[in-house]
Amino acid sequence: MKIIARIHNAFSTKFGLPRQSGLVKELHSTIIFEPEYRNPDALRGLDGYSHLWLIWQFHKAQREEWSPTVRPPRLGGNVRIGVFATRSPFRPNAIGLSCVKLEGIEQTAHHGTVLHISGADMMDGTPIYDIKPYLPYVDSIPEAKGGFAAEHENDHVEVVFPDEWLKVIPEDLREGLIGVLRQDPRPAYQNDPDRVYGFAYAEYDIRFTVRDSVLTVCGIETAK
Repeated sequence: MKIIARIHNAFSTKFGLPRQSGLVKELHSTIIFEPEYRNPDALRGLDGYSHLWLIWQFHKAQREEWSPTVRPPRLGGNVRIGVFATRSPFRPNAIGLSCVKLEGIEQTAHHGTVLHISGADMMDGTPIYDIKPYLPYVDSIPEAKGGFAAEHENDHVEVVFPDEWLKVIPEDLREGLIGVLRQDPRPAYQNDPDRVYGFAYAEYDIRFTVRDSVLTVCGIETAK
């Protein structure tokens, strides 16, 4: 397997990332191809599609051994489920699959052709192994069952973002950040209203609390 590209966005760590692709449509990323794969002919016709499948690597979650069961945070972290019934990164092969929206294709002087996408659930620097077009007539199955994950598909919280902190974030990054916060980045089994949580977003450390389904941003610092 060869790495053909890497994704670039505001997330340098896993915490805060959307749990699935497509959940935060306001979150934008860029795909930059490795030099060997910067031939524009490889992308000929791609502009005819609105969405793409990305096959990628959980490069920060690789282990020498694997377990047949995992404990999904969505089930409280105490219930074991078969690894192939989850999207856990801890798999025999650390491979991920995401559906993203193609926002644009750009020719650049330094990186050749780059792809602008939205809705990704990958951290900055994630290696991409392949890109395939999303085909609505076969890839969309409205009647499909969602297993235990479907019980949580509508989870969200109200976000209170005081102006004093919102103005610290550049305008082009605000919608993506608010979209991430609405998804409640905390692990499902953590519900301490007095605890201050935080994650890195671009060059900022975002601090917040959650009480009664209301997430309040309580501080922002420049990441060191």
